[in-house]
Parts: sequence; C-alpha cells; structure tokens
Amino acid sequence: MDRPEAFDFSKLKTYSLFSRPSKVSVADLARPLKAQMSLRSFLASLPRQLAGRDLLDIAQALAQAVREKKVIIWAFGAHVIKVGLSPIIINLLEKGLVSALMVNGACMVHDTELAMAGITSEDVSQALKDGSFGAAKETGEVLSEAAILGKNQGLGWALGKLIAESEYPYKHLSIFGRAYELGVPVTVHVALGTDIVHIHPGADGAAIGAASYYDFRVFTSLVSRLEGGVFFLAGSAVVLPEVFLKALTAVRNVGHRVEHFTTVNFDFMRQYRPLVNVVQRPTLSGGKGYHITGHHELLIPLLVAAWLECLDRGIER
Repeated sequence: MDRPEAFDFSKLKTYSLFSRPSKVSVADLARPLKAQMSLRSFLASLPRQLAGRDLLDIAQALAQAVREKKVIIWAFGAHVIKVGLSPIIINLLEKGLVSALMVNGACMVHDTELAMAGITSEDVSQALKDGSFGAAKETGEVLSEAAILGKNQGLGWALGKLIAESEYPYKHLSIFGRAYELGVPVTVHVALGTDIVHIHPGADGAAIGAASYYDFRVFTSLVSRLEGGVFFLAGSAVVLPEVFLKALTAVRNVGHRVEHFTTVNFDFMRQYRPLVNVVQRPTLSGGKGYHITGHHELLIPLLVAAWLECLDRGIER
C-alpha cells in the first residue's frame, strides 16, 4: 500500500457548543466542603454524576416507598454483618423502615456468634491448617436447633426466637433476634455445604432444607407485594440474586403484577448475577435498577444517612 496523504479536516462540519445536548453542566458539579458542615449540606454538595447522583436517587426511592407504604426488602450476605453494620440494620427495623430481610446461611453464623460471645469471623487461613476451621461447638449446636425448630416456620423465624429468648449477653446486637421481637420477616436461603454448621455432628440436612425452603416460599410471597417498592441487595454474588429471580418469575407466572419497582445492588465489584438478575432483567418492563461499587462499611451508612435526610426535609442543592 502506498503511503496515504494526511487527512484533510478542513471540510469537517461543526455545530455550536451552546446548542449541543451535554451530560455535564455546572449545576452537576460538586460544591466545596468545609469543617462542621451538616450532613444535609454534605449530601447536597456531592456531584450529581454517576454514583453521586445514583446514591441520592436510591435514597429518594427508599423514602418514597416508605411514604407510600410499599414493601422494602433488605437483602445481604454475611460480609455486611462482619464489617460491623448490624446496629444500622437493627435501627432501620426499629424505625419501621424495612419490611423484610433476606439473607444467606452465613449470616446466621455471624449473627449468632456476635449475640452469644460478642466475637465472630475466625482466621480461616490459620484454622484450615489443622482442620479446626468451622468447628466451634456452640455455633453448630444453636444453628442445628434452629433448623429443627424451623422446619415448619422457617430458619429466620426459628433462629430469631432462640436468640430473643436466650440469655446471650449481646443479643441486643442480633439482627435475627430483634427482627423476631419486632415481627419483621427474615428469610434465610441456604446452599447446603457452604456454611460451617453443615459439617457439625448435629447437622440435619433434611431439617435445614425444609426450613430454608419454607423461607423461600415466604420470600416469594414478599416479592409478590413488591410493586412500587424497593429490593436492596448487598454482598451476595450468586445465591441471593438467583433466589430473587426465581421468586420474581414465580409470582409473575401466577398473575401478580410486579413490574414498576426499584432494585439496588451494592458490592465491591461488578458481578454478573447481581448486575443481570437484580439490576437489569427485573426492571426491563418498568422501574429502575442501580449498581454502586464500593465498601459496604462506607456505602451503606452513607445511603442510610441520605435516606433518613430524604424522609426528614429532603436534600436540596
């Protein structure tokens, strides 16, 4: 090929910048921060771009769902508990802002250990060397009892009852126990073999399966009421997104109208199932899906703070 001549841009058609649709304007820019500013002022100072915009939109959607008495399902994996967010979730329950909780099996482990002993989350790398990982006696015993008790009432209900009626010194920090006391449904969705209690001598696979399946049926009923509400997910890459999708198709199959609602996913990175099964597919016929990437221990308190401000006087620029 012969060497081409340099392209001539002199005939390029131009337009006026002032007539062009643009994605960013000065109204969207962040505002300078200052010491001792109020939370409302801080939130109002965030740039109205990407996650800065989405965070406040999610807070507004949550506030609207509360005002309109719509269902808000707060779903999360055990990492949310391990990074210290139980008191914030319990406070949401006590304020009556969350309709139901949806969790995986590991949440039972960490919530129970915190209530019982004020500690949780062992050093897996060290304990795995001699096979002691996951062998805590008391944890296995309590969760085995919950599985048997919950065969016809659900795992979440059974564990909440055991903790609420116990003498555990830190039971006031138990999400399960407080939800039971307040009458807030907690559904537990177990994948057999994923939790340390499944290797304990007293583990009863049939009881665990029956209790968790009961919870799945309860969760499906909750999803049938989700029209106009919010489904929030944090920290579950596979199990909870898959459960949510199956429950949603089941309720639509039998005639429930669940189309216009808000879905949210918070996680450290973009994962396939939460993005597709929670944020994208469920809202194709209406509603809105959001994904924000980042640390739960920062993002969830920030979102809750914005939510409470929206319920109070709103956030204005």
